[in-house]
Order: sequence, then structure tokens, then C-alpha cells
Amino acid sequence: MEYVSNPERVHTPVFVSPKVRRWNKVYAIIETSGKQYKVSEGELLYTEKQVGYEPGEEILFDKVLMVRTDNETLIGKPYLENAVVRGKVLEHGKARKVVTVKYRPRKNSKVKKGHRQWYTKIMIEKIELK
Repeated sequence: MEYVSNPERVHTPVFVSPKVRRWNKVYAIIETSGKQYKVSEGELLYTEKQVGYEPGEEILFDKVLMVRTDNETLIGKPYLENAVVRGKVLEHGKARKVVTVKYRPRKNSKVKKGHRQWYTKIMIEKIELK
């Protein structure tokens, strides 16, 4: 959240929405693990576990659906052939536990199960257009 002071009234801050600032950035929509993500340079991305990558390694996303720059928008059919998103794998981990409970009244039946999903934390470094 960012506040900018109004020149007429020094004591009244004016709110600048994060969505308004985001339009000035270059962003891309990528596909990985059967899901689509909107990414910008310098952002953190949490995806399903990327098998075959260790923390510290570089990861390339070549399934780029769309790229938005300051002056143009490129849309693939279905993917852009000249676009690549580069990132760096920071860590693999497990998310918080999701607990499911099944209860049947009058049957003396209760089942409680828990599940923790693996994820990969990625820092988006560069959106490249060739």
C-alpha cells in the first residue's frame, strides 16, 4: 500500500491502488503444471512441485500464452514461440495442512484425513521476447 500526499492538503493522503500501478509493468501469462499464472519480473510464484529442479537452479517457462509490454500485447495461438520466462527456484516445501472430515449421523462413523500439498517457490527474473 502506498500513499502519496496531496499538494493542496498536506495532511490528507491520497491512496494509489496497486492495480493502477500494475498496468505499467511488463507481465506475462504462463502455463505450468496444467495451471495458468500471471507473472511479472521480480515477483514470487508458488506453483505445484517442479520435479527435476533443485533450489538455486534456473527454470525456463516456454509455454507463454500472452505478454503485455508498455506499447504492445502479444497473444499466442496457443503459445508464443518467441517468448520465454526465466526464473530461479528458491525452495520446495509443503503447504499448510488441509483437514477433511466425513461424518455420518447415527452410524458411529467419523473419518478425519489430512493432506499437505507440495509446492515450489520461484523468483521470476526475466520476461524475454526474441
